[in-house]
Amino acid sequence: MSKGLRIRKGATIKLEGAAEKIINDNVSSSTYALNPDDFFAMTPKMLLKEGEQVEAGTPLFYAKHDPRIQFVSPVAGTLQAIVRGAKRKILEVVVSADAEGKAVKHKVDTPEKMGREKVIELLLKSGSWPFIRQRPYNIVANPDVQPKALFISAFTTAPLDVDFEFISKNHKDSFQSGIDVLKVLCEDIILGVDASFSGVFEKINQITRVPISGPHPAGNESIQIHHVNPLNNTDKVWTIRPEDVINIGLLFETGQFQAQRTVAVAGSLVKKPHYIKTKIGAQIAPMLKATHTENSTPARIINGDVLSGNQIHLEGHLGFYNNVISVIPEGNEYRMFGWMPFKDNNVPSISKTSFSWLFNKPKKANTNLNGEERALVVTGEMEKVFPMEIYPMQLLKACMAGDIEKMEQLGIYEVVPEDFGLIDFANTSKLEAQEIIKDAIQLMIKEVG
Repeated sequence: MSKGLRIRKGATIKLEGAAEKIINDNVSSSTYALNPDDFFAMTPKMLLKEGEQVEAGTPLFYAKHDPRIQFVSPVAGTLQAIVRGAKRKILEVVVSADAEGKAVKHKVDTPEKMGREKVIELLLKSGSWPFIRQRPYNIVANPDVQPKALFISAFTTAPLDVDFEFISKNHKDSFQSGIDVLKVLCEDIILGVDASFSGVFEKINQITRVPISGPHPAGNESIQIHHVNPLNNTDKVWTIRPEDVINIGLLFETGQFQAQRTVAVAGSLVKKPHYIKTKIGAQIAPMLKATHTENSTPARIINGDVLSGNQIHLEGHLGFYNNVISVIPEGNEYRMFGWMPFKDNNVPSISKTSFSWLFNKPKKANTNLNGEERALVVTGEMEKVFPMEIYPMQLLKACMAGDIEKMEQLGIYEVVPEDFGLIDFANTSKLEAQEIIKDAIQLMIKEVG
């Protein structure tokens, strides 16, 4: 076990509506969907047409840059729709589920007997490979790369985020099986756990366990990579989410692609926030109905956490990597004299002038920006909440200017958009820092590769 990692910079944002630790496995979905935008910088190429029958694990599309990387159906049924947008861009691939539940079978053996090449081949063929992502850029991992380390963060710090210790407690053996598979791919596996309680992860073998404490964004993989095993020039590091380790373990136990997702439905508009066991790409509406989500108040439904998730409509589907659905009020009301101290101590704020820090209780957040976009002024507020040895404001300026050389020098290879979620919340300039970083990474992939 590592001596541990204590993060001091950042902020803990307590919001109303945290999910109660109850798992509901009686919520069904009639359709499931994959959104190619969940896979950063990946261009999909369809393998099937609308109306074709599929089994769970049947390839639906593949990555244009590497046809070996396939994306498969999470359930058996019919390919109902290929939803396209401008320039025929594929927005969603929707599968209508049937009752039979047939699945593609794969021949499996122990990872040690199969060896690295055969394990990679099975993960690619089964559709489980996209669970593994690669830094820099947070893209689907390159099967031909030998990473210097593989990071798993079981410690979450984002507002209303999922508790991986809770959802993994009944899958300890499958988690260990997944680790055994990943150990064949990468010798150095680093598991970040809560320093105060690591529970089921305490007895997992073949990993380096790193106890972590501190405010958000201490749970982000980027922060852990930066402090534990930093990226150097030309280095590659892989990451995977804890529940996907379980899915890979179940693949080697059953011979079938596994699309398990345990989702925390949370937020101040959710009357009975709790966990729902479903599959990747499930419909949002049945989950909100099961949690008695309030529909009389205009709501913002977020696929992910409130800092870095994406807005989604009621008819939408769960994101490929998401374990949380957040529902908060729309910020469509003007707060009269909202700048005054003690005006509303229920509004979350990092600023000491708001006095909200005096009331250590969960807050009821909405989507109000509380101001418009302003000039980027050097105040030091970004550095106070950014726990990496990187100058965030200077990096953002280089990204906005498209200066690739400066972006490299300032650490663009070490960050992903979600690392700037707290900066979006805290900075008074109201800049969309996550969008700036996202566009910059796309430029890096195009120009540098």
